[in-house]
Amino acid sequence: MLKDNLTKVEENIVNACERAGRKREEVTLIAVSKTKPVEVLQEAYDLGIRVFGENKVQELVDKYEALPKDIQWHMIGHLQTNKVKYIIGKVEMIHSVDSLKLAQTIEKESAKKNCVTKILVEVNVAEEESKFGMHMEDVLPFVEKLSTFEHIQVCGLMTIAPFVENSEDNRKIFKNLHKLSVDIMGKNVDNRNEHVLSMGMTNDYEVAIEEGATMVRVGTGIFGVRNYF
Repeated sequence: MLKDNLTKVEENIVNACERAGRKREEVTLIAVSKTKPVEVLQEAYDLGIRVFGENKVQELVDKYEALPKDIQWHMIGHLQTNKVKYIIGKVEMIHSVDSLKLAQTIEKESAKKNCVTKILVEVNVAEEESKFGMHMEDVLPFVEKLSTFEHIQVCGLMTIAPFVENSEDNRKIFKNLHKLSVDIMGKNVDNRNEHVLSMGMTNDYEVAIEEGATMVRVGTGIFGVRNYF
Protein backbone atom coordinates (compact mmCIF):
# COMPACT_ATOMS: atom_id res chain seq x y z
CA MET A 1 0.00 0.00 0.00
CA LEU A 2 2.74 2.45 0.99
CA LYS A 3 4.60 2.01 -2.28
CA ASP A 4 1.41 2.49 -4.33
CA ASN A 5 0.48 5.58 -2.31
CA LEU A 6 3.90 7.14 -2.79
CA THR A 7 3.79 6.44 -6.51
CA LYS A 8 0.40 8.14 -6.77
CA VAL A 9 1.49 11.17 -4.74
CA GLU A 10 4.61 11.50 -6.87
CA GLU A 11 2.54 11.37 -10.06
CA ASN A 12 0.22 14.05 -8.71
CA ILE A 13 3.16 16.32 -7.81
CA VAL A 14 4.72 15.89 -11.25
CA ASN A 15 1.41 16.64 -12.97
CA ALA A 16 0.74 19.71 -10.81
CA CYS A 17 4.24 21.03 -11.57
CA GLU A 18 3.64 20.53 -15.28
CA ARG A 19 0.34 22.40 -15.12
CA ALA A 20 2.08 25.28 -13.34
CA GLY A 21 5.08 25.30 -15.67
CA ARG A 22 7.39 24.40 -12.78
CA LYS A 23 10.18 21.86 -12.34
CA ARG A 24 9.57 18.84 -10.11
CA GLU A 25 12.69 19.61 -8.05
CA GLU A 26 11.15 22.92 -6.95
CA VAL A 27 8.80 21.01 -4.63
CA THR A 28 9.84 19.06 -1.53
CA LEU A 29 7.51 16.31 -0.36
CA ILE A 30 7.31 16.12 3.42
CA ALA A 31 5.94 12.78 4.58
CA VAL A 32 3.84 13.63 7.63
CA SER A 33 4.47 10.66 9.87
CA LYS A 34 2.76 11.68 13.11
CA THR A 35 1.32 8.75 15.09
CA LYS A 36 2.93 6.27 12.68
CA PRO A 37 5.31 3.68 14.19
CA VAL A 38 9.02 3.56 13.42
CA GLU A 39 8.57 0.41 11.32
CA VAL A 40 6.29 2.26 8.90
CA LEU A 41 8.72 5.18 8.66
CA GLN A 42 11.54 2.73 7.97
CA GLU A 43 9.48 1.26 5.14
CA ALA A 44 8.98 4.74 3.68
CA TYR A 45 12.72 5.40 4.11
CA ASP A 46 13.51 2.20 2.22
CA LEU A 47 11.27 3.47 -0.59
CA GLY A 48 13.37 6.63 -0.83
CA ILE A 49 11.69 9.12 1.51
CA ARG A 50 14.21 11.27 3.39
CA VAL A 51 12.04 14.16 4.61
CA PHE A 52 9.56 13.57 7.43
CA GLY A 53 7.26 15.92 9.33
CA GLU A 54 6.20 15.49 12.94
CA ASN A 55 3.69 17.38 15.09
CA LYS A 56 4.87 16.48 18.57
CA VAL A 57 8.30 17.02 20.07
CA GLN A 58 8.52 13.74 21.98
CA GLU A 59 7.52 11.73 18.94
CA LEU A 60 10.06 13.53 16.77
CA VAL A 61 12.87 12.97 19.29
CA ASP A 62 12.07 9.28 19.72
CA LYS A 63 12.01 8.71 15.97
CA TYR A 64 15.16 10.78 15.47
CA GLU A 65 17.00 8.43 17.82
CA ALA A 66 15.61 5.26 16.20
CA LEU A 67 15.95 6.01 12.49
CA PRO A 68 18.83 6.71 10.06
CA LYS A 69 20.64 10.00 10.57
CA ASP A 70 20.36 11.22 6.98
CA ILE A 71 16.66 11.92 7.51
CA GLN A 72 15.57 15.56 7.51
CA TRP A 73 13.07 16.18 10.29
CA HIS A 74 10.59 19.02 10.07
CA MET A 75 8.65 20.23 13.10
CA ILE A 76 5.28 21.15 11.62
CA GLY A 77 3.04 21.20 14.70
CA HIS A 78 2.45 23.89 17.30
CA LEU A 79 5.60 24.26 19.39
CA GLN A 80 5.60 25.20 23.07
CA THR A 81 8.55 27.26 24.28
CA ASN A 82 9.42 24.76 27.02
CA LYS A 83 9.90 22.01 24.40
CA VAL A 84 12.18 23.94 22.04
CA LYS A 85 15.44 22.79 23.67
CA TYR A 86 14.71 19.15 22.84
CA ILE A 87 14.68 19.59 19.05
CA ILE A 88 17.34 22.23 18.37
CA GLY A 89 20.13 20.58 16.42
CA LYS A 90 17.85 17.71 15.42
CA VAL A 91 15.42 19.41 13.07
CA GLU A 92 16.05 20.67 9.57
CA MET A 93 13.32 23.29 9.95
CA ILE A 94 10.59 24.52 12.31
CA HIS A 95 7.45 25.43 10.34
CA SER A 96 5.28 26.79 13.12
CA VAL A 97 6.83 29.99 14.49
CA ASP A 98 4.06 32.48 15.23
CA SER A 99 5.20 34.58 18.21
CA LEU A 100 8.15 36.65 19.31
CA LYS A 101 8.40 34.64 22.53
CA LEU A 102 8.81 31.39 20.58
CA ALA A 103 11.35 32.97 18.22
CA GLN A 104 13.36 34.31 21.16
CA THR A 105 13.42 30.85 22.74
CA ILE A 106 14.60 29.26 19.49
CA GLU A 107 17.30 31.94 19.24
CA LYS A 108 18.46 31.32 22.81
CA GLU A 109 18.56 27.53 22.53
CA SER A 110 20.25 27.69 19.12
CA ALA A 111 22.92 30.01 20.53
CA LYS A 112 23.60 27.47 23.30
CA LYS A 113 24.24 24.80 20.67
CA ASN A 114 26.12 27.20 18.42
CA CYS A 115 23.87 26.50 15.46
CA VAL A 116 21.51 28.40 13.16
CA THR A 117 17.93 27.06 13.11
CA LYS A 118 15.87 27.43 9.96
CA ILE A 119 12.30 28.54 10.60
CA LEU A 120 9.11 29.40 8.76
CA VAL A 121 6.60 31.95 9.99
CA GLU A 122 3.17 30.37 10.38
CA VAL A 123 0.42 32.54 8.91
CA ASN A 124 -3.28 32.08 9.62
CA VAL A 125 -4.33 33.21 6.15
CA ALA A 126 -7.92 31.99 6.56
CA GLU A 127 -8.15 33.65 10.01
CA GLU A 128 -9.66 30.55 11.56
CA GLU A 129 -10.06 30.96 15.31
CA SER A 130 -9.14 27.33 15.93
CA LYS A 131 -5.77 27.65 14.15
CA PHE A 132 -2.44 29.01 15.25
CA GLY A 133 -0.51 31.49 13.10
CA MET A 134 -0.07 35.22 12.67
CA HIS A 135 -2.41 37.61 10.91
CA MET A 136 -1.13 38.51 7.47
CA GLU A 137 -0.62 42.18 8.30
CA ASP A 138 1.65 41.29 11.22
CA VAL A 139 4.06 39.09 9.27
CA LEU A 140 6.35 41.68 7.65
CA PRO A 141 7.04 43.59 10.91
CA PHE A 142 7.68 40.24 12.60
CA VAL A 143 10.14 39.11 9.91
CA GLU A 144 11.91 42.47 10.12
CA LYS A 145 12.23 42.05 13.88
CA LEU A 146 13.75 38.59 13.47
CA SER A 147 16.35 39.90 11.01
CA THR A 148 18.57 40.84 13.98
CA PHE A 149 18.57 37.31 15.41
CA GLU A 150 21.91 35.64 14.76
CA HIS A 151 20.87 32.02 15.34
CA ILE A 152 17.61 31.99 13.34
CA GLN A 153 17.24 31.98 9.59
CA VAL A 154 13.79 32.92 8.37
CA CYS A 155 13.33 30.78 5.26
CA GLY A 156 9.75 31.60 4.33
CA LEU A 157 6.13 31.13 5.28
CA MET A 158 3.77 28.31 6.20
CA THR A 159 0.02 28.03 6.44
CA ILE A 160 -2.52 25.37 7.33
CA ALA A 161 -5.49 25.89 5.04
CA PRO A 162 -9.04 24.95 6.09
CA PHE A 163 -10.15 21.36 5.62
CA VAL A 164 -12.35 21.40 2.52
CA GLU A 165 -14.00 18.81 0.32
CA ASN A 166 -13.13 20.72 -2.85
CA SER A 167 -9.46 21.70 -3.03
CA GLU A 168 -10.31 24.63 -5.30
CA ASP A 169 -11.88 26.31 -2.27
CA ASN A 170 -8.35 26.80 -0.86
CA ARG A 171 -6.79 28.23 -4.01
CA LYS A 172 -7.29 31.81 -2.79
CA ILE A 173 -5.60 30.96 0.53
CA PHE A 174 -2.50 29.72 -1.28
CA LYS A 175 -2.55 32.64 -3.71
CA ASN A 176 -2.63 35.10 -0.81
CA LEU A 177 0.29 33.44 1.00
CA HIS A 178 2.32 33.44 -2.20
CA LYS A 179 1.60 37.15 -2.71
CA LEU A 180 2.64 37.91 0.87
CA SER A 181 5.87 35.99 0.33
CA VAL A 182 6.63 37.95 -2.85
CA ASP A 183 5.92 41.22 -1.01
CA ILE A 184 8.34 40.30 1.78
CA MET A 185 10.99 39.20 -0.70
CA GLY A 186 10.65 42.60 -2.34
CA LYS A 187 11.58 44.31 0.92
CA ASN A 188 15.01 42.61 0.95
CA VAL A 189 14.82 41.90 4.65
CA ASP A 190 18.14 40.67 6.06
CA ASN A 191 18.30 37.10 7.38
CA ARG A 192 15.88 35.81 4.77
CA ASN A 193 17.62 34.25 1.80
CA GLU A 194 15.36 31.37 0.88
CA HIS A 195 11.92 31.33 -0.67
CA VAL A 196 10.10 28.52 1.09
CA LEU A 197 6.32 28.25 0.94
CA SER A 198 5.06 25.35 3.04
CA MET A 199 1.42 24.91 2.09
CA GLY A 200 -0.85 22.14 0.93
CA MET A 201 -1.78 18.84 2.57
CA THR A 202 -3.31 15.57 1.39
CA ASN A 203 -6.59 17.15 0.27
CA ASP A 204 -5.18 20.15 -1.57
CA TYR A 205 -1.44 19.84 -2.26
CA GLU A 206 -1.89 19.85 -6.03
CA VAL A 207 -3.64 23.22 -5.96
CA ALA A 208 -0.96 24.49 -3.53
CA ILE A 209 1.78 23.49 -5.98
CA GLU A 210 -0.04 25.29 -8.79
CA GLU A 211 -0.01 28.41 -6.59
CA GLY A 212 3.69 28.24 -5.71
CA ALA A 213 4.18 25.80 -2.82
CA THR A 214 7.80 24.69 -2.44
CA MET A 215 6.96 22.21 0.35
CA VAL A 216 3.83 20.09 0.66
CA ARG A 217 2.95 18.16 3.82
CA VAL A 218 1.28 14.86 2.94
CA GLY A 219 0.31 12.35 5.63
CA THR A 220 -2.89 10.44 4.89
CA GLY A 221 -2.12 10.39 1.16
CA ILE A 222 1.06 8.42 1.93
CA PHE A 223 0.43 6.50 5.13
CA GLY A 224 -3.35 6.11 5.07
CA VAL A 225 -5.71 7.14 7.85
CA ARG A 226 -3.94 8.22 11.01
CA ASN A 227 -3.72 6.16 14.19
CA TYR A 228 -4.61 8.32 17.19
CA PHE A 229 -3.31 7.30 20.59
